[in-house]
Amino acid sequence: MFISSAFAQAAAPAGGTESSLFSLLPLVLMFVVLYFIMIRPQMKKQKEHKTMVEALAKGDEVVIAGGVIGRVAKLSDSILHVEVADGVELQVQRVSVLQVLPKGSYK
Repeated sequence: MFISSAFAQAAAPAGGTESSLFSLLPLVLMFVVLYFIMIRPQMKKQKEHKTMVEALAKGDEVVIAGGVIGRVAKLSDSILHVEVADGVELQVQRVSVLQVLPKGSYK
């Protein structure tokens, strides 16, 4: 009396390849949007940072990680000597340079 009758559903049509393509389309579209919104700008920023670090020269005024401002005293392949006060130099990695300041902004 309380049990309802169960009916079998009809079988799906044989042309299932079109439905699988349409089900993958949102996933592909999501990856394309993700690439243009997140990945591409990050790669561009990394490239700009790399060219900035490679173009460093003695006497440049820089901001290193941690917010320390100083002037480049010595250069080597991967290490910079940054003068932060008279007679005080910090050894830092080149990649820790965040920004090159305009000339004259550091006393």
